[in-house]
Amino acid sequence: MHEGVPQTIDLLIEAAHVVPVEPHAVVLDDHAVAVHRGEIVAVLPIAEARQKFAPVETVSRPHSAVLPGLVNAHTHNPMTLLRGIADDLPLKVWLQEHIWPIEGAVIGPEFVADGITLALAEMIRGGTTCVNENYFFPDVQAAVYKRHGFRARIGLPVIDFPTAWAKSDDEYFERAGEVHDQWRDDPLIAMAFAPHAPYTVNDANFERVRMLADQLDLPVHLHLHETAQEVQQSIEQYGQRPIARLDRLGLVNDRLIAVHMTQLTEGEIHLCAERGVSVVHCPESNLKLASGFCPACALERAGVTIAIGTDGVASNNDLDMFGETRTAAILAKAVANDAAGFDAFTALRAATLGGAKAIGFGERIGSIEPGKQADLVCVDLSPLETQPLHHVVSQLVYATGRHQVSDVWIAGQPKLRSRTLVGFDVDAITANARQWRDRISSLRTGA
Repeated sequence: MHEGVPQTIDLLIEAAHVVPVEPHAVVLDDHAVAVHRGEIVAVLPIAEARQKFAPVETVSRPHSAVLPGLVNAHTHNPMTLLRGIADDLPLKVWLQEHIWPIEGAVIGPEFVADGITLALAEMIRGGTTCVNENYFFPDVQAAVYKRHGFRARIGLPVIDFPTAWAKSDDEYFERAGEVHDQWRDDPLIAMAFAPHAPYTVNDANFERVRMLADQLDLPVHLHLHETAQEVQQSIEQYGQRPIARLDRLGLVNDRLIAVHMTQLTEGEIHLCAERGVSVVHCPESNLKLASGFCPACALERAGVTIAIGTDGVASNNDLDMFGETRTAAILAKAVANDAAGFDAFTALRAATLGGAKAIGFGERIGSIEPGKQADLVCVDLSPLETQPLHHVVSQLVYATGRHQVSDVWIAGQPKLRSRTLVGFDVDAITANARQWRDRISSLRTGA
């Protein structure tokens, strides 16, 4: 290519502000992001970008911020079809007396596919471009995410009782191996082991998980130290707190994605930092189920990678990562009694690069840097709710609503254009959700 001849690229996104996340605490005004073949090729001032590149498409957003796509680091997206079904109950009652019986009656490939499709439409409209998923029928999940070009780390479930997915310990592991092999080299879809929780998985199965995770180089994604009751039960049953038990079984390492972590001693926080454990903070679910408070500031100060997750819609009740990030930031301050703790830049980092690193995608996504995948989100900051605009990232974390997301790309492919979803029939998705409501209602009333 001759010097001075503009380079042809697929897409140039011009914006009032680019928030790259890496380097930390930087906002680039009047910048553009150049995208080609699904990758970010440059981040530079708009005037320079117009000289250097000949884009096939230019998206100009003069009142917007461009940021990395948000990473929902823990969710159960098929459960979107159970939104609001058993509210205002503590975790054990909610799970064992309501959720598990309903799931027992409806779980299957159709429920999983339809729940994820509804979740996808909601997540994309809210600026989420990647998810760490934890549910049954991972084969169906992977196919639906792939069909919509969505990035996902999908849990291979392990639990000590029979479900619609598997009837025995051996079958859980056999099916996990088959699904992993099927998706081994996919550019968008990857797997993790997802043993449910210490109170539903025995030592032998945890040991199998550890051995296979090491062999296959997979993360291990599980609920851990979610409630005080879980910790007490473990002490009574095993003579150890759950994280000590997992440490005895060889699972406390840099593969571990520990979700919730509301009950932690200072020693446990330092153990996580020392071993490279990632922690997923799910503040709204924990608040709603009165499960406890994750010490996010203490973990972050100790050097632990912090990510943010919504948990499932059945206990949140939405997939709003902007709302979740705001709650994470303000709750962390209250728990630490430190108004300067978990500041806006730290919170946004947790919702993007923190999530990407936690789930093993940190080299690919989570920040706007050349060579990374173009998972990008435009947020319109012109509405009166985000005016006047003194500090871009403060506004994104503390004032912005998900309805201000205008455009979304995953690997350079448009998923939302000017608030319109690409590749989704919203009316059909809504009608299908109502059909599931009727089906589940008739189960509960016995009609």
